[in-house]
Amino acid sequence: DFSRLQDALARLNLCPLGSGALAGTAYAIDREALALDLGFAGATRNSLDSVADRDHVVELMHCASLSMVHLSRFAEDLIFYNTGEAGFVELSDKVTSGSSLMPQKKNPDALELIRGKTGRVIGAQTGMLMTLKALPLAYNKDMQEDKEGLFDALDTWLMCLDMAALVLDDLRINVERTRAAAEGGYANATELADYLVARGIPFREAHHIVGATVVYALGVAKPLEGLSLAELQRFSPVIGEDVYPVLSLQATLGQRVAKGGVSPARVAEAVAFMQAHLAARYPA
Repeated sequence: DFSRLQDALARLNLCPLGSGALAGTAYAIDREALALDLGFAGATRNSLDSVADRDHVVELMHCASLSMVHLSRFAEDLIFYNTGEAGFVELSDKVTSGSSLMPQKKNPDALELIRGKTGRVIGAQTGMLMTLKALPLAYNKDMQEDKEGLFDALDTWLMCLDMAALVLDDLRINVERTRAAAEGGYANATELADYLVARGIPFREAHHIVGATVVYALGVAKPLEGLSLAELQRFSPVIGEDVYPVLSLQATLGQRVAKGGVSPARVAEAVAFMQAHLAARYPA
């Protein structure tokens, strides 16, 4: 989102001054020098388009809209993680409120507002596009509609960014609950398939073996790593005692070492990258 906004800045940082009403000015002014004096990167190239254009408004609104979609998805995840059913996180009292009916309930107000405000920002962009879609070239009074929607969209976006940061300030993670969830759901089934492949079984066959093993494990209400060796060998005799370390949560995560993966080393690398990025952007 940050780089997209930087890209937009490169296109909107051009000065239309000197375009006149639509066809330029009869005075031989140096528009480039004027633009640079005013702090712009340069002057626009076409006077008619300069007056008729509102691409910069739409592009800024698009940056806001897409970022709000990301914030909304972030909010939805945390709303679910905060539910009693999931219980992965606990939100701070600063970003929640009590229920008007149920005294034990904490409503994730800030996150719900972020999710709700997303429609408002997208609506402003859609409204601007509809205003522009059939306008002839040069200035039309319809274009005064660009201000209200743009200012409201950007103000809303910035407030939601601040709110999202506030949500994260005192967020508490339920480590035991998240670990238990990660260990459930047979997420280590792929590791078992890879284990079989490493012992000479074609992946297509390994996939079938693991599928049958998971169906059995579901039937006896055990995780894969909870099955005895005899139970596992019912599905493939190549499975040995060395399978159990492979099926552990840490081993499952540790195998995801490719760029962007979830191994602890890659996660630490990603955090360090973002910390350096933020430090460069906002030096102390």
